[in-house]
Amino acid sequence: MSPKPRKREDYKRFIIFCLASVIVIAQTAAFAYLWYTYYRGLIYRPFWRKGNWVLIAIYAMVNVLFSRLYGGLRVGYLKRTEVFYSLSLATVCTNLFAFLEITLIDRWFLPVLPLVEMTLVQIVMIVVWAIGSRWIYDRLYSARNLLVIYGRHDPAEMMEKMNRRSDKYNVCAKINVDRGEEVIHRVAEDYDGVILWDLDAETRNTYLKYCFAHAIRCYVSPKISDIILAGSEQMHLFDTPLLLSRNMGFSAEQRALKRIADIIMSLILIILTSPLMLLIALVIKIYDRGPVIYSQERLTRDREVFYIHKFRSMIVDSEKKGARLAAKNDDRITPVGKVIRNLHLDELPQLFNVLKGDMSMVGPRPERQAIMEQYEKGLPEFGFRLKIKAGLTGYAQVFGKYNTNPYDKLKLDLFYIENFSYMLDLKILLMTVKIFFQPDSAEGVPIDQTTAVHEQNAKKKGSPDGKK
Repeated sequence: MSPKPRKREDYKRFIIFCLASVIVIAQTAAFAYLWYTYYRGLIYRPFWRKGNWVLIAIYAMVNVLFSRLYGGLRVGYLKRTEVFYSLSLATVCTNLFAFLEITLIDRWFLPVLPLVEMTLVQIVMIVVWAIGSRWIYDRLYSARNLLVIYGRHDPAEMMEKMNRRSDKYNVCAKINVDRGEEVIHRVAEDYDGVILWDLDAETRNTYLKYCFAHAIRCYVSPKISDIILAGSEQMHLFDTPLLLSRNMGFSAEQRALKRIADIIMSLILIILTSPLMLLIALVIKIYDRGPVIYSQERLTRDREVFYIHKFRSMIVDSEKKGARLAAKNDDRITPVGKVIRNLHLDELPQLFNVLKGDMSMVGPRPERQAIMEQYEKGLPEFGFRLKIKAGLTGYAQVFGKYNTNPYDKLKLDLFYIENFSYMLDLKILLMTVKIFFQPDSAEGVPIDQTTAVHEQNAKKKGSPDGKK
C-alpha cells in the first residue's frame, strides 16, 4: 500500500478509537461515581482502594465487550440511529451485569433505582456522543466514490441498496467488463474504490489482483464457492499449501455438544418466558376465538420433515389460496399478530421444537417444502443449508431480514456452517436480542411476490453463481 492511503486509514482508525474511548470513559466515570457515592457504602465489607479500581475496570471491559458485540462503537460504519440503539442496548446489558456483580458482592439484592437513573443519564450521554462523533467523522471523511465493474447482470439494484448509506458510499458509476482491462484501469483511477459484481472467476481474479497490487480498495460479492473455501482447513503437503474442505456439516462431537446446550437453554428460556407465552396465548384467544398455536411442515437437516410451532399471527385459513410468505402490510395479519411479529414473540413456541430436538437454538431458519422447491429451481445450491439442523435464530436472521433474497440468505447460512464455533453461537444469540426491537428485520416481501424471489427476476436468470 502506498504511504498516502495507509496514513489516511491509520488516521481514521485512530480517530475512531479516540471517539469510542470518550463514551467508554464517560460511562465508566458515571458508574464509578455511583459506586463511590452510593453502592460502596451499602456493602457489608467495603473494598479497599485497589478492589474498587478492579470493579470499575471490570465494568469498563464488560461495557467494551457488549459495545463491540452490538456495533455501538462503529462510528462511520453504522447509521447514527443504529449506533445509538446498539450502544443503548450494550449499556443496558452492561448495567444488568453490574447489578448482578454488586448483588454477588453484597450477597443480597441492593436497591436498583439508582442504577436505573444512571442508565438514563448514560443514554443522554449516548445521544450527545452519537450526534457529536458522527459530526466530527463526517467533517473529516466524506462518502467514498465507487465504481462498479460488472458482468452479465445489471448492478442497479445493488447500487441502489448501497446508496441508501449516502453518508458512507457514493456508487456513482458502472462499467461493463466488455470495455476491456485497459479502459477499466484508466477509469478506476478517478474513484476511491471499485466493486467487483457478478464476474466470472477468471475475470474477477484478474481485477482483484490488480487492485491488490495497486492498493485500490475493492469490494467483492462472494460466490458460494468462496464461502466454502473460506471455512476450509489450511494444511501443507511438504512445501505445497492445500485447503481441505470436509463438506460434512457439523462433526459428531459438535452435534452432541450443541444438543446438550440446546436442551439446557431451551428449558431455561421456557421457564423464564412461560408467563409471557401464557399472556400472548390469552390475548390471541380473546381477539378472534381462533386457535392459539399455528403448526406447519418445515424441513430440517437432510430434508427431514417436522412441524414447527408458532403463535398464530394471521387470520384463520390465511393460506386457503396457497402457500406464500407474509407481504408488507399483509391484510392477513391480525392487530395482535403485528405486535408479536414485530417483536418476534410469535417464535417463542419453537423453544419446544428445540427441546424436542427438531431444531437447534442456532442454525438456518427452516423453509417449507413448497417454497424450498421454488428456490431450488433457480438456485439448486439452496439445499446446502440442510447440511445441519434448522435453528430458532441464525446468522441470516441477525445480519439479514425476513425478505432477504434466497441467494444472500444461502451465503449467510453457509458462512455460519463453514465458520461454526461455540463462540459464534453465543454471539448470534446475543445479537438476536438486538433485532427484537427492529421492526424492519421482520419486513415482509412485496405484495406481488409469494416468496423472497421476484418472479420477473426468477424468469430472467438462474443461479447468480454462474449458472443459467
